[in-house]
Amino acid sequence: MENSVFMFYLFSGTILFFSVLTVTSRRILRAAVFLLFALVATSGIYFMMNYQFLAGVQLSLYAGGIVVLIIFSILLTHHISYKFERPPFLNLSLSLLVAITGAGLSIFTLVTFPFQKPESIPVSVNMQVIGRQLMGTGQNGYALPFEVISILLLAAMVAAIVIAKKGQGNRDKGRGTRD
Repeated sequence: MENSVFMFYLFSGTILFFSVLTVTSRRILRAAVFLLFALVATSGIYFMMNYQFLAGVQLSLYAGGIVVLIIFSILLTHHISYKFERPPFLNLSLSLLVAITGAGLSIFTLVTFPFQKPESIPVSVNMQVIGRQLMGTGQNGYALPFEVISILLLAAMVAAIVIAKKGQGNRDKGRGTRD
């Protein structure tokens, strides 16, 4: 077996394994760490396909930023030892049925779709144009939308922490203060 095929199967297996652990773990901090491993393995597949920029974005934005933000929020709200209750059997069986149906539909679509090689010639990539568009605020610029989304994510995180602290404050009434 070639090294690239072996690495693809290794990354794919890692993604599948840690994705299942992410959604089945009953401890919230462990689920966040499992999500981190799945996202890092996804960036490994991007590196294999020579999509270094996308792999870098995957590592820095999702694995480095979002997961750290999730873990920070968990630690800040003191829900590190929170354990989800076991879902009812009906919910488990229905979600398994939906997952199997979705996977079957996806596999059926991929197998039966008549993929054809495109007739177009490859377009040259100018990194300076891409850099100007990513950092520009004018037409075809992406800096302003990224900043708006970052403010929205920050507001959502602050709101989630305030809601979690407010709920925790109601439970702690009558217990005294923490040092």
